[in-house]
Order: sequence, then structure tokens, then C-alpha cells
Amino acid sequence: MIESKGWNWKIVKEDKECIWKNPSIESYYLLNRWKNQGKKEFLDLGCGLGRHSILFAKNGFNVYCFDISEEAIKRTKAWAEEEKLELNYNVGDMLNLPYKDESIDAILCRNVISHTDTEGMKKVIKEIKRVLKKDGECYLTLGSKSTWGFKETDWPMIDENTKLKMEEGPEYKTPHFYVDYELVKKLFSEFKIELIKHIEEFYENNNKTYSSYHYHVLIKKN
Repeated sequence: MIESKGWNWKIVKEDKECIWKNPSIESYYLLNRWKNQGKKEFLDLGCGLGRHSILFAKNGFNVYCFDISEEAIKRTKAWAEEEKLELNYNVGDMLNLPYKDESIDAILCRNVISHTDTEGMKKVIKEIKRVLKKDGECYLTLGSKSTWGFKETDWPMIDENTKLKMEEGPEYKTPHFYVDYELVKKLFSEFKIELIKHIEEFYENNNKTYSSYHYHVLIKKN
């Protein structure tokens, strides 16, 4: 199994327009869904700069911020202190979460748990199942095997589902695990799968148009 590695947040600049300071679109749906379900204990698994931690804390959740990067936790904590919010912080590896069994109501991990290989993924999923309460939910995203990073690059293959990203930037030499629909169903067979979406996202860079595919998955612990 490959060694876990997170983003190099030290080279990521932030301002009010920074994408990593603004919550993802689906987080607002999840916020309302989980509030309506009476959920309270929220884990931001791979919190980055804290965009989802701050959102959920402002809306009355008990928030647990977790990241492998000390820099990420430091910057999330600084932001929370500016907002006068009290959050819980942990630096660690997602393969061994520092939370008690059945202690978390809801987990959001967007573009996070795919930063491992196939064996690592299996361990992360076991940890998610362990810490979730009965009927607890987790929303996660995974890279798709339809995306250019898996299909068109000559990045080193770690195993049949994993490549080592060699593109310069905060994810340089970070493993990326990719899935297809059948693999998603297999990986989460012990959960109730509430939804699976396959989404293509477009972006512009140097006057060229690029796109990437991700699976968005909502699971519930039976």
C-alpha cells in the first residue's frame, strides 16, 4: 500500500475569491438535508482550508476538522478564530481516524479519499463505516476512469485503479484512485447507496478547455 500524501497547501494562495474558501454547491444541499435529519456531529474529512467546516459550524453543527496537512489545519483554525467559532481539530492519516466508533452523524469528503491506492481505499471505507452512527451518512467524490488523468496520461501506475499524479502543483506526486460505476457499487456494498452521480466539470487554462469527470456518491450506514 502506498504512503498517504495530502495537498501541499503551503503553495496555495487564498483570498475571498479562492475556490478553496467557498463551499461547494452540493454542501448547501447536504447542510439542509442533515439539519432536517437532526444530525449534529459533522466530520470534514480532508478539510483543506476549512470552507465546509466554517459553513457547518455557522449552522449549528459540532464540527470535526481532519486533514493530513498541518498547514491546512493551521489555516482552518485561524479562519475559525476570526469567525469566533469553536471547532475540533486533528492532523492525521485518513486510514486511521482518531474518532470513537459510531460517534459521527455526517461526513463530507470532497476530492479527498481518492488520494490513496486500492488497498488504502478499502481501509478508508472501513474507517468511515466504523465512525458513522447508525443511519449516518457520508457524501464523497471519487475520480472517474473516464477522466483524462486516468485515460490519457503516462503517469506511473500504482495498481489497476491508481496513478501517481505528476502534474506540477499542490497535488504533485500524490496518488489518485479512479473508479467506474461497477467499482463504486462494489466498494460501498455494505452501505445503502442513496445516490451516484457521474459529473463532468469544465475549466479553462491558457486559452484551452479541459474537463474532468468525478463520481459523487451519498451513502448511508445501515
